[in-house]
Amino acid sequence: MENKRPKQIARQIQKDLGEIFQKDLKEVIGSSFVTITDVQTTPDLAIARIYLSFMMVENKEELLEKIKDNGKKIRGLFGNRVRNQFRIVPNFQFYIDETAEYAQKMDELFSTLDIPSEETDLDEEIYPN
Repeated sequence: MENKRPKQIARQIQKDLGEIFQKDLKEVIGSSFVTITDVQTTPDLAIARIYLSFMMVENKEELLEKIKDNGKKIRGLFGNRVRNQFRIVPNFQFYIDETAEYAQKMDELFSTLDIPSEETDLDEEIYPN
């Protein structure tokens, strides 16, 4: 049976970091729209991998570096929010989540495929010209 605690911690981190990005990090992210798409924690809850999706951003790598540079500040703000709930505030590792771009690319590929309907295939096999 899988332990529920890491999932609960991950949900709490995602919720609180979302609020921190919206309210406390405007000077870091500017007018960019940052979404926390996933949080994965290690079994000992010491490290949290945060996956971010960016919209309205010219250079995603540059923004990710700004966020990483402010990692201590983010961890401190998070620690203040959860000081009575968590025994250990996890170290954050930030990554770009490419899932949305990948899904869009796959949709574009599927839309360019020419798939004949089943009826035409069967008609040609039964009634060849």
